[in-house]
Amino acid sequence: MAARVEILAVGSLHRDLEPAAHHFMDLLRPHATVSVREVKEVSLRGRSEAEVLREEGRRLLAAWPQAPVVGALAVDGRVVDTQAFAAWLQRAFERGGAGFVIGGSLGLAGDVQGRAAERLSLSALTLPHQLARVVLLEQLFRAGKILRGEPYHH
Repeated sequence: MAARVEILAVGSLHRDLEPAAHHFMDLLRPHATVSVREVKEVSLRGRSEAEVLREEGRRLLAAWPQAPVVGALAVDGRVVDTQAFAAWLQRAFERGGAGFVIGGSLGLAGDVQGRAAERLSLSALTLPHQLARVVLLEQLFRAGKILRGEPYHH
């Protein structure tokens, strides 16, 4: 899968989730260059949800991934299974790389979702944004195994 993946996320991972994220980053390292950048999460204290989404959206747009194909992770995005995700990723790699944008606890502002090539959902279940990052890394690992023709379900 020797390819480039950029992940842009709101907020940093909780220390309890860091080992899982590092585990999948280590598994991906021989097959892909994966970078993770974070923008600061905006506190809800004293702000409306619309204000928080707008400010986090501004931060995400300013730090937008350089990858040619960027998918926004959204609860109402297109739900794909692992095989379809691998196919999407392969198409992105053929164009030069894949990027992913993960919002904060309120999700992504509409203008952020609109800038992405596609809105993708990792699950029909609502995932906390920090856990979504770990799930994304795990699915990138599985997709890489599929793209290399290796078993991916064990």
